[in-house]
Amino acid sequence: MPKKTYPRDRFDDLPEKGRVGAHRAENPRLRGWVVLLWAALATIVLVIVGIFGTLLAAGRIELFPTPQPTVEPTVQVTPVLDTSYQVTILNATPEKGLATQMKDVVVAAGWPDGQVLPSDASADDFPETTVFYLAPEDQAAAAGLADVIGGARIEQSEVYQPADPDIRQLTVVIGLDRTAAGESATPTP
Repeated sequence: MPKKTYPRDRFDDLPEKGRVGAHRAENPRLRGWVVLLWAALATIVLVIVGIFGTLLAAGRIELFPTPQPTVEPTVQVTPVLDTSYQVTILNATPEKGLATQMKDVVVAAGWPDGQVLPSDASADDFPETTVFYLAPEDQAAAAGLADVIGGARIEQSEVYQPADPDIRQLTVVIGLDRTAAGESATPTP
């Protein structure tokens, strides 16, 4: 096939200047030390994240530690033997006669016979012998009565209130720990 020839036009007379029509930005020279610096920084960050993650997964550190409860110091009460209180003794066990036996112990410690009232409780499965008191100022007297009966738990409660609000009362509820099957029977004076 013969070569085609085209008629001359105005673009045929332009001088040759090298590259025509393609304009590209120069390639910036990456410096080797910058790349090395970024690589070192990335390595350090990855090592720190790895150590932190391992410690976190192993439970050695906590992100949100739970606060430890503060233990309130218990106030030690000095027991006081105060025979001006009326004492109600309730037998909350299936064993009969424990309230009368405990009354004898309390009367022998100095309470007047008419101020110590033995009775049976409505339940017979109370676990631990407890001296109940009504007001905070009665706590020392309750501790003293607990010592008289051979040791018992003391607890503030409004369950056992006297019929007359002017009477100061302590209530002993005999528990299963005082039965023949329990730890000890009622102590003797």
